Amino acid sequence: MRIATWNVNSARARAERIGDWLDRSDIDVVAIQETKARDDQFPASVFTDRGYEVAHHGLSQWNGVAIASRVGLDDVRIGFPGQPGYGDPEEREARAIAATCAGVQVWSLYVPNGREVDHPHYAYKLRWLEALREAGAARLTEDPEAQIAYVGDFNIAPQDDDVWDMAAFEGLTHITEPERSAFQALIDAGFDEVVREHTPGPGVYTYWDYKGLAFPKRRGMRIDFVLASPALRARVTGASIDREERKGKGASDHAPVIVALDGADDRPVDRQKKQ
Repeated sequence: MRIATWNVNSARARAERIGDWLDRSDIDVVAIQETKARDDQFPASVFTDRGYEVAHHGLSQWNGVAIASRVGLDDVRIGFPGQPGYGDPEEREARAIAATCAGVQVWSLYVPNGREVDHPHYAYKLRWLEALREAGAARLTEDPEAQIAYVGDFNIAPQDDDVWDMAAFEGLTHITEPERSAFQALIDAGFDEVVREHTPGPGVYTYWDYKGLAFPKRRGMRIDFVLASPALRARVTGASIDREERKGKGASDHAPVIVALDGADDRPVDRQKKQ
């Protein structure tokens, strides 16, 4: 089975590119972030016309997350226990959705950006990540054999190699010690990051700003990840970053990240025919 995560930076604006990518990528499950659409605006037919079931959670023109699967999509969950909101009054944003796909609980996560280090959104980001850690740790305590994938745009570069120039990010979010500690806390809770070992850096990124010719100049960041529970970690056979999808007119500023699992032939036969 092949699972992908992709911040598409507007599902409506990139509907055709998403469809073309699905046609050539042979992905079984794809977690989408930053759909920038309400549920009634989301282009679900891009997925359903290709044999995928799809679940989307979007509340406005911002944020938005989705999961599409051709190997089954069950037990859809919106948000995780304890997920905090933002604003006054506080509202829970569309940043987390989960579904069970061929026995794997896949979470599509769009972690808050943080904006600036002294901004309330930064404190919100850290609260959000701590709540995710608590929810994940509780789930693994309840069922240590659970197959869980936390995938998405984490808006954190955990290592210095994950940004093109550390000096360029001095005083900015994404690389601060509290953010990196929050990411490490997820790993300490039992969720291994499974992409890096198959795509070692430096110079390997998943995001490039639209400004300043960042992509051709290779000025990127690695901020999109797949974190796997121990039982799922044991099934990982490979991973890749589809950098080619960042090229060309109308590309997202993120590239898809793909993880391969063993046991692909275990998918139900009727779902396998949905190509």
